[in-house]
Amino acid sequence: MFNSFSGNDACKLLADGAQLVDVRSSNEFSQGALPNAINLPLQSIMNAKNILDENKAIVLYCVTGMRSSTAKNYLVKMGFNNVNDLGSFKNYNCE
Repeated sequence: MFNSFSGNDACKLLADGAQLVDVRSSNEFSQGALPNAINLPLQSIMNAKNILDENKAIVLYCVTGMRSSTAKNYLVKMGFNNVNDLGSFKNYNCE
């Protein structure tokens, strides 16, 4: 699956205050996550309006990009406008 949103794009958004959202399970999240990430497991994505700020950009990630892609589709359908899919956490390269 081709993703045109790069790690550099993510770094720019995060530097400007975007929300970094880990859609892996809470167990996976507890074993290690990217700096300042919010855990919103895919199975809980329907709670996004209670957790995420709709006025800020969102950068999603997981392990392979499958769950983050699905989460992006759900969030867009829920009315979130600035949703970006980083895919795998391995694409993260911010310092």
